[in-house]
Amino acid sequence: MKTITGRWKAGWALDVHTTHSTRNPNGSYNNIRTPIGEAVFQLKYRHDQKQIDFLVNELVAFLNTRWVLPYIDVIIPTPPSQNRDFQPVPEIASRVANWLEKDIDFNFLIKAKSTSQLKEIQDINERQQIINGAFTVADPERYRNKKVLIIDDLYRSGTTLNEISKVLYEQAHVNNVYVVTLTYTRSNR
Repeated sequence: MKTITGRWKAGWALDVHTTHSTRNPNGSYNNIRTPIGEAVFQLKYRHDQKQIDFLVNELVAFLNTRWVLPYIDVIIPTPPSQNRDFQPVPEIASRVANWLEKDIDFNFLIKAKSTSQLKEIQDINERQQIINGAFTVADPERYRNKKVLIIDDLYRSGTTLNEISKVLYEQAHVNNVYVVTLTYTRSNR
């Protein structure tokens, strides 16, 4: 577990995504991943939905160790960056919410503009410029003075999660934002 900091009250990433990468002669990489990192990779990029139970169990076990869990009013998954037939983060967040007996809201945080995938962009300032204004909320009063938990799959630089937190504090007037991600990258570029 790694504590991640940003505009949120508290945040955690369960594990590092990759422990080692070796560049192959063809320019691709041979990555060694942690078990959680491998499960995220298999789910997102190989569409292996059998990984969901493992990831949900890891999140639930971890969240049950957090003192703030009883005070969380709602879980909100990070909106997907691209349209897919199957969206891993909302599915995982839904199952986590069910296990923890917490409300989940898929329609509160809205992607207000289309953005390119930030993982392809190295410059942090360019990433922030792209994500600025990308989110809004459906009903500014729905979670006023409430505590919100954001679930995401991967923490890199925090650009997206910081923007979401800003929107939740400024537009929705939530009391506190908490963040949990399955993995984090070794580099935040």
